[in-house]
Amino acid sequence: MARKIRKAAVIGSGIMGGGIAALLAGAGVDVLLLDIVPFDLKDEEKNDPAARNRIVQGGLDAALQSNPSLFMSKRDAVRIETGNLEDDIEKLGECDWICEVVVENLNIKRDLFSKIEKLRKKDAVVSSNTSGIPLQDITEGFSNDFKQHFMGTHFFNPVRYMHLLELIPGAETLPEVLQFMAKFGEKHLGKGIVWAKDTPNFVGNRIGVQGIGKIMQAMVAENMTIPEVDAIFGPALGRPKTAIFKTVDLVGLDTMVHVCKNSYDLCPDDEQRDTLVMPDFVNKMVENNLLGNKTKAGFYKTDLTPEWKKVRKVINPDTLEYEDLERPTFPCLDEAKKKETLEEKVKTVLYGDDKGAKFAWKMVVNGFQYAACRVPEIADTVVEIDNAMKWGYNFEMGPFEMWDAAGVKESVERMEKEGFEVPRNVKTMLDKGFTSFYKLENGVRYFYDFVSSSYKKVPVSESEISLAAAKGNNKTVFENASASLVDIEDGVFCLEFHTKMNAINSEIVDFIGKSLDYVDQNGLGMVIGNEAGGMPGAFSAGADLSYISRLCHNKNYTEMDEFLKKAQDGIQGAKYAPFPVVAAPYGMTLGGGCETTLGADRIVGHAELFMGLVEIGVGLLPAGGGTMNIWKKFVNALPGQVAKDTDLAKLFIPAFMNIAMAKVSMSAAQAVDNGYLGLNDRIVFNRDNLIGEAKKEVLKMVDDAYAPPVKKPLKVMGNAGQGMVNAEIFNMLNGKFMSEYDAFLARRIAFVMSGGDVNKNSEVDEDTILKLEREAFIDFAKEEKTVARIDQMMKTGKPLRN
Repeated sequence: MARKIRKAAVIGSGIMGGGIAALLAGAGVDVLLLDIVPFDLKDEEKNDPAARNRIVQGGLDAALQSNPSLFMSKRDAVRIETGNLEDDIEKLGECDWICEVVVENLNIKRDLFSKIEKLRKKDAVVSSNTSGIPLQDITEGFSNDFKQHFMGTHFFNPVRYMHLLELIPGAETLPEVLQFMAKFGEKHLGKGIVWAKDTPNFVGNRIGVQGIGKIMQAMVAENMTIPEVDAIFGPALGRPKTAIFKTVDLVGLDTMVHVCKNSYDLCPDDEQRDTLVMPDFVNKMVENNLLGNKTKAGFYKTDLTPEWKKVRKVINPDTLEYEDLERPTFPCLDEAKKKETLEEKVKTVLYGDDKGAKFAWKMVVNGFQYAACRVPEIADTVVEIDNAMKWGYNFEMGPFEMWDAAGVKESVERMEKEGFEVPRNVKTMLDKGFTSFYKLENGVRYFYDFVSSSYKKVPVSESEISLAAAKGNNKTVFENASASLVDIEDGVFCLEFHTKMNAINSEIVDFIGKSLDYVDQNGLGMVIGNEAGGMPGAFSAGADLSYISRLCHNKNYTEMDEFLKKAQDGIQGAKYAPFPVVAAPYGMTLGGGCETTLGADRIVGHAELFMGLVEIGVGLLPAGGGTMNIWKKFVNALPGQVAKDTDLAKLFIPAFMNIAMAKVSMSAAQAVDNGYLGLNDRIVFNRDNLIGEAKKEVLKMVDDAYAPPVKKPLKVMGNAGQGMVNAEIFNMLNGKFMSEYDAFLARRIAFVMSGGDVNKNSEVDEDTILKLEREAFIDFAKEEKTVARIDQMMKTGKPLRN
């Protein structure tokens, strides 16, 4: 039997349950979302379906109103049917997967599962999202068939955005059920799968909360401040900008305290159990309802002055009073900023000699000790622990990867010298001559397995292609400081950007043409993609603003025109190349990054795609073919005869508004709505597989006897389009949706998109529109208000409305 999940049930409509339901709906699965009937119904409400479904409807409404949104598209909510556990429980018999997300109470869970056991259809998978109750306790006394189809599926909040899905086999779970759920989770839900054992808090939270607890205790003991700790445990050590305390504010102090208590109560033999006891000031904060973002006050809060200026405050642990936030630094952090790679930054911090560096060293060493002692208790390999921390806590390196960065042998020698205990399994590894937890050989990544005392291949998806591994296997064709062309085999090459935020500079512009020439002579097709880290990460945040700013301030408009012409030639070269070019965007795909994507034959985009032509925010317009190509995307979405018969006026305003309003999609689904993705483009849920799936698309196009598109004149709206835009601008000015300068920019953008000074339905060749783009860009760059917008964006990262 071919197992499928066409309908799933989620029982529990809180933040987690609503998030799981939204993710499933976005993946095309019909969802039955159930919750309890309210206890406080009035007599007249007891037969009212709306009143009886009040809790579940409230949960769905909360998911729809969430910010950031738990839904990739709010239209997905039509796939979710709501109900309650009294009137609708028999509908569970229709479901292929039943996922329980109710309160962490063993008796409540067992009572629910006893009902599910009687109703579930044969072969339906049943899972619990519990984070602390042993699966064997939940299923004790249930039938063998139920146990064979039962497992743990532990998602992380917010479900849509966190990559981690921990899968926990029960003692009797069938291997084929586990394999199916792993494949479904990876491919359909886009998750990174970590196999966890049935131990308290599984992998991610077991490691994560111990580290946070230890750091909080040490902060108090060593008289460090909250801002100092967050400064240290941020990007310089490969942690997110939320570091320690901002992360707990996001999660909720009450949740953090609960998870710590869970580990403390259920892990009596944990050698670092005492680190799970929260400092007194944290418990007092919970008592005072200072729970973080959910109560708008936690370790940090934002106040408004009488002048409506936002002021960041931080709590003083001694007084529990809020004080103005002063952002500290340490010499080790200042030095780390000068380093290029994360490995260099880590070493700079850990081997520094200032107060911050010494604190970081002690805390990181404690993390090394704890992680090593958890193998094989909570997971069989170092890979599971590293992946859990990267995917569940947004670390750039897991603890063992960081240990490698610090130098295992070097750090162990220092640990022993300073009296830190070295875990036995790590000492044994070093005694046998192995000095790293990971190694790369011939493009294949290996991890050290404590059980066999040997290196084994790191398991990866069949669809995953690692550019780092390919480059490690000498597959780089050529490269410069900003880009590389990498052979990803089977005649397909990947053009990779690797500047900061993958911003497009003159080196990348020159590199595109060189890469196209090479692939034309030596390959079958090309992927444009990269593997930059971060959440959501940046495929490309657009043109290198520092370069544009320099040209503006120096009034070097000739070089500016040459840069734009090369960019246009590169993007057009990809569009009309005699081989297929597929773009693989994800995360921030803005400005020039969006233009590069629009120039490809097809797009294989990640589900988390924040795509838009945002140049107006810095007083410019898309001049890498973006103004033209978004219009082409709209027109070409229509079949040939339909396009001829359609009044293009219906398309012009939506296409224009994408640029004039700097619209950015908040998902790939919204990118479809905005016209950036079309019928021939694909959405991939798992970013790990993105380049691999793009390569498949290239090979499919080759197999289908790819022929490049024919370059032909483009039908434009001309003066009629400009007139329509003027009416829209008038309304937007009156509604204060744009400034006078925005209106000035928008009118010129409409002039370019509509083909210039021509009549409606005129046919204009592409080179004419591209020239209009360049001319407008340079004219804008001469304006003081545009230069001010660029400078403001570079200085603050925020747009200037002038």
